[in-house]
Amino acid sequence: MHIVVRQGPEIGPHIDDLARLRIEVFRAFPYLYEGSPDYEQTYLSTYASAPESLFVLAFDGETVVGASTGVPMDRETEAFRKPFAESGRDPARIFYFGESVLLAAYRGRGIGVRFFEEREAYARRLGRFDHCCFCAVERPADHPLRPADYVPLDAFWNRRGYVHQPQLRTEFSWRDIGEDKESAKPMSFWMKELR
Repeated sequence: MHIVVRQGPEIGPHIDDLARLRIEVFRAFPYLYEGSPDYEQTYLSTYASAPESLFVLAFDGETVVGASTGVPMDRETEAFRKPFAESGRDPARIFYFGESVLLAAYRGRGIGVRFFEEREAYARRLGRFDHCCFCAVERPADHPLRPADYVPLDAFWNRRGYVHQPQLRTEFSWRDIGEDKESAKPMSFWMKELR
């Protein structure tokens, strides 16, 4: 196992790796994402076009088995920027974490922690951000596809210093498993002050 960090235009060769991992990993609860290459192309264009975007990649040999992303919030789409602007926070001072996706066989080895460490360190090096944040989908506790052994990641995020900001909300649309068309999903943000 080894970790590789790619920035800006260096991420280009790994867009397809991230798309593959997102489709596989986000198929599980709570995202239940019925991924498609076309959707991925649209979604990942934000990262491909941002000169300060970041990919943190976990390799097993030559195969990418995990990936984590980040981008300045002011380069994100309106749906992600709007809750911050409306609450009086400057999106230009926030570094946004897009996702962390890791194949199940590689979990529990500290890679998720490393993903957070690398993204936070990068945001600090850029020198203009006060906070890091990410958002997570919200599903009801009685969702019919929620596995009996499902454990939310809230405790993991809290240990990393992230605080849930339920007042900062957005919606994002994708096609759930078994759905014929996309539907809007409620999402809320988690934030950490950079020191």
